[in-house]
Amino acid sequence: MADHDRRDDPADAAALAAYATALADGIERAIPGWVERSVRSVLAAQGIEVGEEVERALAEAAAAARDDGAPRVRRLLATDIDEQAGNPLSVLRDLVRYPTAVLRAAGARPVPRDDFAVRNFPDDLYDLTPASFADVDPELVEPGIEWGAAKAHVHLARRRREGRR
Repeated sequence: MADHDRRDDPADAAALAAYATALADGIERAIPGWVERSVRSVLAAQGIEVGEEVERALAEAAAAARDDGAPRVRRLLATDIDEQAGNPLSVLRDLVRYPTAVLRAAGARPVPRDDFAVRNFPDDLYDLTPASFADVDPELVEPGIEWGAAKAHVHLARRRREGRR
């Protein structure tokens, strides 16, 4: 994905790029299902019928979340690791607004949340913010770990070459 820093071992850079691509591909596939499951779960818990209008809004929100989030994740992962602001999970957390809009329009009531969630995710009225990749899709756990480990390896290798580790 990313043009590697000239300081990086080419094999390490290639591995990191491959893991980044696998993670980005998985996230792109997972976003629509996560949006749909999030909405359906809250509506079911509140006894709200998923009618034709909600189905249409849900399909649109799932596609919009994917179309917004997937390119952002790919850009982030293509950015040099020393320049990355945030991580893929922070992008996913930002996408909560899509299922939230569907739930609001469907008349769902906000759910109780703990102080941490209220303070850190004030707009997440339905407690949908993923704490981990597993909350989005269990299939993202392994690629997330692999990418994180590869990123950490490249980071530490750079610091060692700089005499900082």
